[in-house]
Amino acid sequence: MSVKFYNENAESFFDNTIEADMSYSYNFFIKNLSEETGEILDLGCGSGRDSKYFIELGYKVIAIDLSPVLAEKASKYIGQEVIVIDMKNIDFKDKFIGIWACASLLHLSYDEILEILNKIYSALKDKGIVYASFKVGSCDYEKDGRKFTCFTKERFLKLIENSNFDLKDIFETSDVRPNRGDEKWLNVILKKN
Repeated sequence: MSVKFYNENAESFFDNTIEADMSYSYNFFIKNLSEETGEILDLGCGSGRDSKYFIELGYKVIAIDLSPVLAEKASKYIGQEVIVIDMKNIDFKDKFIGIWACASLLHLSYDEILEILNKIYSALKDKGIVYASFKVGSCDYEKDGRKFTCFTKERFLKLIENSNFDLKDIFETSDVRPNRGDEKWLNVILKKN
């Protein structure tokens, strides 16, 4: 299970992701928010890098992660509690202007991703948006005890046919971590209407 990897590798994961420059994706997310203030859910916050960025912009952030070890490190980094919970168990209603799911949904199966998207839809306010990122590919795989569900643009469009979201944007980026630029990510912005 993926959480075991993050518990056992929290230190190196934190160090390898904390400085990654996500500004390109941040800009897409922020420009699509319908409100300038409000709450953002960081769904699978990892190191807390993104939560810290949104907090510094003045947003109220609720950060969650499944790994208690990583959550503890992230809590110290962002200066607030990171809630340890499985995203499958979230139960928010009409609460967030945006949900940030950077490289977190990809550890779920295809069907589970659709289930979580439905929970995300409920958690968003009207006109709320979600950002999610996945490794680009047509074959799912497992590595180091972590499952990866990958998407091409076409596969993702097929997935969201079964959701109520409107697709606002879909774009590819290169991995921003050192020496990982050849890895490609599919980024999506979905909106609740």
